[in-house]
Amino acid sequence: MFAFLLASLFAVQAPAPSPAPSPAPGPIIVQTVRQPPITREITMGDVVLGAVGFVGVVMIAAAIAGLLIGIVIVLVKRSRDRAAGPTDPGHAKLRT
Repeated sequence: MFAFLLASLFAVQAPAPSPAPSPAPGPIIVQTVRQPPITREITMGDVVLGAVGFVGVVMIAAAIAGLLIGIVIVLVKRSRDRAAGPTDPGHAKLRT
């Protein structure tokens, strides 16, 4: 039994036969991607200026749309008034 333990101890400690050595790996090539340049930080003033600019554009667009719709309504009303005759016999036009 002692011989068996001694044989198993040497069997465990004996190095395993190594396979054929593998060739050394080739060089590792790493490609880097250029990063865009760092942009400047956005400040609170930039945010406020952008908001005021956007609101200004919306206000100008609303004013132009209101003027155009107002002109169309006035022209349609005038054309209907011209087409319709006076409904009251004592009706007098103040403006001609």
